[in-house]
Amino acid sequence: MYCTNELGEKFIVELQKAKQNYFKDRSVYYSTFPIQEQAQKGEWDYQLTAVYTVGILDFVFDENKNKNNEELLHIVKLKDTNNRIFYDKLTYIYIELPKFSKNDAELESRFDKWIYIFKHLANLQNRPPALQEKIFEKLFETAEIAKFSPKEIELYEGSLKHYRALKNIIDTSKAEGIEIGIELGVEKGMELGEQQKSLNVAKEMKADGVPIAKIMKYTGLTEGEIRNL
Repeated sequence: MYCTNELGEKFIVELQKAKQNYFKDRSVYYSTFPIQEQAQKGEWDYQLTAVYTVGILDFVFDENKNKNNEELLHIVKLKDTNNRIFYDKLTYIYIELPKFSKNDAELESRFDKWIYIFKHLANLQNRPPALQEKIFEKLFETAEIAKFSPKEIELYEGSLKHYRALKNIIDTSKAEGIEIGIELGVEKGMELGEQQKSLNVAKEMKADGVPIAKIMKYTGLTEGEIRNL
């Protein structure tokens, strides 16, 4: 995954399942692209924004295998021979997942929880209590969709299409109300827009077979108004 934050900083994030002999070389190679793409035509002072390369690894580096070292997070920067940071805008972050051994009851920090997810997501049947925070909701929703069968994906896409169409009707109704408001007054126009929105939504729900009682609840319309649609 390659993305940019609001400060213009560049992030390369990779989840590497299989061991690769020259993974560090590849990380350095990839990090050169977001550096080079910052070049500007014409006069340029060479000022760069920070670049971060993050490797979430399902293996342990060879040099760490025979060491009694449980450190799983490695943050690497350019330093001089006196171990002083020479350049702080290029950072490599590596996480060795096999070294993480906490169970769900032992998770303490947000870092613990994310690492637990990366290591166990493929095998999780239910969402553990420690991962009920809102920040993890979208991740689990996406993971559920990724496991859908072709038929389930088809139904999901159909549902999503219906939602977008319904939203478009609502947005259009608001816009129509605003246009009318220019002629009849903003307050009156917004009132008409809300009324038209309710009618459009009710018509869509009725066509989908939603019970009249439920349509009345969500639109505020009367039974007679709904039956006349």
